[in-house]
Amino acid sequence: MDDASFSPTAFSHVKSTDTAFVTGGLRDFFIYRDLGVAAATNGKVIAQLVKANLPPADGTGWHRHVADFHIVLMLKGWARFMYEDKVTLVEAGDCVHQRPGICHYLFDYSPDMEYLEIAGPADFGTVDAAAPCDTVPPVTPWA
Repeated sequence: MDDASFSPTAFSHVKSTDTAFVTGGLRDFFIYRDLGVAAATNGKVIAQLVKANLPPADGTGWHRHVADFHIVLMLKGWARFMYEDKVTLVEAGDCVHQRPGICHYLFDYSPDMEYLEIAGPADFGTVDAAAPCDTVPPVTPWA
């Protein structure tokens, strides 16, 4: 490979004790743990753990992401999404590839929900979107 066309990235090893779950991410009802990938890839990719912090109220609302690549790998619990007009239950072990620009809405999740989110670029955008359907099912109250 020609060195002039190669964009260097760094080796990264983030231990579970290196970074904590923090507020201040995209959604205030979730907490986020940075896995160091954005820094290691010079902003090409972000990898973060996302965890339920508060019970679902209104969910995320309809939106789309400005990203070239975006996956969600559910590690614990479950979440219910609307992907366009389709309800999708994502459970522990499931992986969802959110194609670029897909209109979606995360409207319900379990108290133990935790997922790995990987997207590129690291500073992907989020844009509110018009609802592609009339209804969103109700949330499941936490006990």
